[in-house]
Amino acid sequence: MSKKVVKYSLIGFGLYAVLAAGVLTFYEDNPDQMRWDDRQAYNKKYINELSIDEPIFKERIIQSLGSPDITEAKILNGETFQVMFYRTKHEKSDGITTKDECTPLLFKDGKLIAWGISAFEQFDSIRI
Repeated sequence: MSKKVVKYSLIGFGLYAVLAAGVLTFYEDNPDQMRWDDRQAYNKKYINELSIDEPIFKERIIQSLGSPDITEAKILNGETFQVMFYRTKHEKSDGITTKDECTPLLFKDGKLIAWGISAFEQFDSIRI
């Protein structure tokens, strides 16, 4: 009797391990399906791993992080500037996401050119 219990326990554990490995390997994070605090941590981690050395386009950011929490855009001399804000820190529980709770990402003609506090300062200084 005890050999059967051990056998079935090992089989059950093995199946669980295979299922867990499959989920971790093939399941992609979907920010739109995350709770706000998980999405916030995911956004922060993703943005911290960005590199200015490689060209990154708006479509890739939206595909990876989902829709921005706040966005603004301007056109100057035929060039489009857009700043997208993604929530990366919690300030107060009021149900509203504000710019001070977000990290801005600045795009010029769809290409990421800056992120962080200076990104919004650059965007804000553009006078049309």
